[in-house]
Amino acid sequence: MQDIISSPFVPIVLMIAVMYFLLIRPQQARAKDLRNSISNVRRGDTVVTAGGLIAKVVKAPQPEDTEITLEIADNVQVKVLKSTLSDVRAKAQPVDTAKSG
Repeated sequence: MQDIISSPFVPIVLMIAVMYFLLIRPQQARAKDLRNSISNVRRGDTVVTAGGLIAKVVKAPQPEDTEITLEIADNVQVKVLKSTLSDVRAKAQPVDTAKSG
């Protein structure tokens, strides 16, 4: 039993366990939340694309659609892939100024 505890593999296993619980698991939870919010995006929601565009959803997509129509300025609409969305904000959700800048 003493040989197992003093084995050089124990610290490596402990480091892997710590990395999993502190880094990997929270990132997986954030990715799952983002997937859910993208699949539930509605007309009028504000979204942020991977390119940094902040836009309003004009056409509510069906769950099987891969594209979404956004309005980036008055009367300027673009189609983007839903997979390029990096954040979804509900209609009433304020902009978080602490994250920008």
